Amino acid sequence: MNTSTSAGAIFTNATASTKLLKALSRKRSRLISYMLLTAAFIIFCLVISFYAYIAWLLGRPTIPPLQSNPMEAVGLSYENVQFSSANGEHLVNGWYVPGATDHTVILSHGYGTNREEPWVPMYELLQELNHRQFTVLMFDYGFVEPGRTVTGGVVETQELLGAIEYIHQRGAERIFVWGFSMGAGTALQAGLQTELVDAMILDSTFILDPDTMFFNLKQNASMLPRFPSVSLVSMFLPVFNGYSLNQIPYDTVKSTSYNIPMFLIHGQLDNKAPYETIVQFYDQQQNEATQLWLLPDAHHELIFRTRKEEYLERTMDFLASFIPAEAEEEEWILI
Repeated sequence: MNTSTSAGAIFTNATASTKLLKALSRKRSRLISYMLLTAAFIIFCLVISFYAYIAWLLGRPTIPPLQSNPMEAVGLSYENVQFSSANGEHLVNGWYVPGATDHTVILSHGYGTNREEPWVPMYELLQELNHRQFTVLMFDYGFVEPGRTVTGGVVETQELLGAIEYIHQRGAERIFVWGFSMGAGTALQAGLQTELVDAMILDSTFILDPDTMFFNLKQNASMLPRFPSVSLVSMFLPVFNGYSLNQIPYDTVKSTSYNIPMFLIHGQLDNKAPYETIVQFYDQQQNEATQLWLLPDAHHELIFRTRKEEYLERTMDFLASFIPAEAEEEEWILI
């Protein structure tokens, strides 16, 4: 065999092997890159879906149907009533429970419940208000109805303003709004638009802003970062729930000094509405009648349930301070 021919064949085979290895290496690199890109895309889709689901869920809490009524629960006569929201876009259903006076308390319930709000418990509060001779309006925000969503106060404010106007048209001598959680935050939004309210009691006030949103996200998933969590949930709110976080006037609410006197009640162990927000809000208030009752060991919306005697004493004294002395002597029978 010719030595030069043999050497050439070996060289040719070596070159071909080298080219094959390089081709295989490039193919493997492309495959790895494709797999990495695919994995990254799947992770991206999962993250986006996770935050989209949170936004969807926020607008659709599970709310049980009404379990009772004022007559069955505490033996009080009532009327089934219906009125329009202030902007005329929705009809609102409620109970009108007449008292011995025209001083009227509107109960503004919170997120994830209806007008009965059992954990307050609302019927016991209704009974006490009736005993103190107040007329009471209890109503459902629209998100209680199937197919409607929670809007952080955007729509709910119009419904509360409708309730205030309804009570005003029925001849209420004085109008008080007593709000819980998001119902208290909604009352503050309504307070920017009405002068018909004489005073407010706000228990565990929940104001939906980026800080409060992140505070709640961390309660359920402590490892979530603020960015992009808040941005992504906020992005999906209008997609699934029909409102944008920017439609909620949270900065205006927190920076306004209201003419309406308020009794602010909050617990420092609140795991839904950070108490620092209400302390900062209270510091903005100039009305001398506004008070803050801050409890170091109290939880969200459970203050009436756990401190009933003191709670009723403080809140009823606050309401009584806005009733003229003559009316108090003539109309109130306190036992």
